[in-house]
Amino acid sequence: MATALPGGADGREPRPSGELLTIGQVLDLLRPDFDSITIPKIRFLEDKGLIKPERTAAGYRKFSTGDVDRLRYVLTMQRDHYLPLRVIGEHLDALDRGLEPPPIEPVVPTVPTVTLSSDGLPSPESFARRDNVRLSRKELIKIAGIDEDLLASLEQFGLVTSRSGTGHFDTDALVIAQTARELADFGLEPRHLRAFRAAADREVGLVEQVVAPLARGRDAAAGARAEDAMSQIAALSVRLHATLVKAGLRRR
Repeated sequence: MATALPGGADGREPRPSGELLTIGQVLDLLRPDFDSITIPKIRFLEDKGLIKPERTAAGYRKFSTGDVDRLRYVLTMQRDHYLPLRVIGEHLDALDRGLEPPPIEPVVPTVPTVTLSSDGLPSPESFARRDNVRLSRKELIKIAGIDEDLLASLEQFGLVTSRSGTGHFDTDALVIAQTARELADFGLEPRHLRAFRAAADREVGLVEQVVAPLARGRDAAAGARAEDAMSQIAALSVRLHATLVKAGLRRR
């Protein structure tokens, strides 16, 4: 029996099946379950042929309940199973033809969630966090939902590196790869991200310069104080950077 597309199970009152929705209404329906969904993302998924909303005479998109169900399916497969859009498209094609989509292989291992502060920015604790996650190249590609070409480009521009001597990748490499994949949805390629690498290196240098005198302390707690200060300064640096970018965009 073919797997049904998701829909009607989110506790919200279903809309009449014949009612067409604007893109803003679709966004309101999806955001409670997918908080990162945006209008550009919906348009991108349309460009990829995963949904085909109707168009009014004036060119405005109008979405059916079936379109919303397909969007939920795509977003769920990305979030819960890390499937690339090409594979999700194959699933949808199978469902459209009344077939069972290919089986979804379990993704292992799971990785820890980065600690975030209430405003969505990394907290000092996230900078102090250390984990022992080690991902093979194949696991990184699968979990991050990228392909070999994208990973090779990220390595070429120094955005992702494996651990020296092991060839394994850590949680930071996974987060960078996932973020690069999402930025690629908006046309940003790894070569465009070199400025982020350069800016991060400058910030690291500044933090190390401030913390160095603390680390040279003679008492036993000097190292701990330096680590704590480094985490605090790093979190403040990211907050300042993010707020400056936000303020700059608002002025335009």
